[in-house]
Amino acid sequence: MKSGLVTIKDIARELKISASTVSRALKNHPDISEETKRAVNELAQKLNYQPNAVALSLKQRRSHTIGVIIPEIVHYFFSSVISGIEDVAYDAGFNVIICQSNERYEREVTNARTLLASRVDGVLVSISKNTEDFQHLYNLRNNNIPMVFYDRIVPGMEADQVIIDDMDAAYRATQHMIETGRKRIVHFAGPQKLLIGQHRKNGYIKALEEAGLEVDPSLIIEADSFEKARMAVMRLLNEKKKFDGVFAVNDLTAIGAMQTIQKRGLKIPEEIAVVGFSDGRFSGITDPTLTSVDQHGYEMGTTATEMLLRRITNDDNDYPWETRVLNANLIVRGSSVFL
Repeated sequence: MKSGLVTIKDIARELKISASTVSRALKNHPDISEETKRAVNELAQKLNYQPNAVALSLKQRRSHTIGVIIPEIVHYFFSSVISGIEDVAYDAGFNVIICQSNERYEREVTNARTLLASRVDGVLVSISKNTEDFQHLYNLRNNNIPMVFYDRIVPGMEADQVIIDDMDAAYRATQHMIETGRKRIVHFAGPQKLLIGQHRKNGYIKALEEAGLEVDPSLIIEADSFEKARMAVMRLLNEKKKFDGVFAVNDLTAIGAMQTIQKRGLKIPEEIAVVGFSDGRFSGITDPTLTSVDQHGYEMGTTATEMLLRRITNDDNDYPWETRVLNANLIVRGSSVFL
């Protein structure tokens, strides 16, 4: 037997029967004798025969594979989304191809081309923070590939999507700090190219305005990573900027701020309160533990996948695009109040 993947022709040659007989025996065709079926299946198992997925997809016009474009797998929120995606896809008999853009537009374009070439049945997409040209995604749609956007969506593009109410969540997070007596709250914002960055900043501003507090542009700083938060806090303290709260666009940014605040001898939450966003794995093990908005990543993944599979498996999928808005709740811990 030759090395490499075993084919139907290899089994047929070994048993001295036709390839069509092997194919029908593997499909339990009634015209094939039980003895031949048994011989074919025993040899197929012995040789570890696997059906040619590409050939089957061409024949059936469905690959039973979905693609996922994700910005960063290392981010706890996105890894939770993947868990939800894979659980639903597996139960439905679908395989998952995961592509990471690593927050780079060029890699996202390559991801989209790879998934199209792989003949996936549908794609789940969360765009990178550097993506401004969406032609690669329109190209998927023009090739009749169903898409569902999750978390980060494309403004104006008609597609199913699953999001949280980022503005309301940011509003409630900021309002929580105001209610605990904070009056000078820094916002470490996400990229304003992304709607989630805009919405979280707007929620922060709304809470300040409703409370009659000044919206100081110098306290709104684009910093969406651990290192950027560290540098921003050092700069604020060195410039002797007065602030008593930090609302960060994500948990890693919040943790970077916390560590730098503490290294400079300031106490959390006594002198400065800190609130993050995503309620990741680290939020419960910081000292003090981190108050954060729970984005429900697993639920977002399951919901988006169910919506995509509905588009794929429904012969008549010409129904209106749907937006699902999941509830996000604030998990209050020791970084913002005494517990």
